[in-house]
Amino acid sequence: MTARHTSPSIIETEAVPSELATSAAATADETLARAQAGDGAAFAQLYALHKRRVYSLCLRMVGNVTEAEDLAQEAFLQLHRKIATFRGDSAFSTWLHRLTVNVVLMHLRRKGLNLVSLDEAMDPSPESGPMRSFGTQDLRLTGSIDRMALEKAIADLPAGYRLIFMLHDIDGYEHNEIATMLDCSIGNSKSQLHKARMKLREALGARTTPEVLP
Repeated sequence: MTARHTSPSIIETEAVPSELATSAAATADETLARAQAGDGAAFAQLYALHKRRVYSLCLRMVGNVTEAEDLAQEAFLQLHRKIATFRGDSAFSTWLHRLTVNVVLMHLRRKGLNLVSLDEAMDPSPESGPMRSFGTQDLRLTGSIDRMALEKAIADLPAGYRLIFMLHDIDGYEHNEIATMLDCSIGNSKSQLHKARMKLREALGARTTPEVLP
């Protein structure tokens, strides 16, 4: 009687990626724990894993390559000082994201950049029409719009518009959070976001207009 050769079951086959993912997560957790304990090699691994994302975030917020490189380095210096305070209340990547945003905001404040103009918010320009309280529907910039064109349009926004657009529509912060970060009113944050969206639509040739609250 010959032995029959059976192929692995579906359950066995699908368990492999799951096991690899679990192993990778455990390895990442171990690396983080070692970095928190002062292991320089483990911190270097974290740097290699997250440096591109941190730099990209800095570049999108300030729109300047040299500044973005400096701010990314500053973010990792801050990470080195504060990594022991990470308690796992959120994902490490989320915690690092917020740390980086704070580094950029502190840099902009030190530069004395007028992030949001209260005068502009209270006295709308003719192109923006009467001031109203705008809703928070996300800008739908998908489909035929070229990604590079979108990135250029965002980079070309005035600094204050770009920052609030980044914080709200890309990074997902609520208007009350943005108001606290930038020391402005919620209405001002909404106004600046609306103007940023309008400028993007104009730059990208979109014909739709944002919905507004009554």
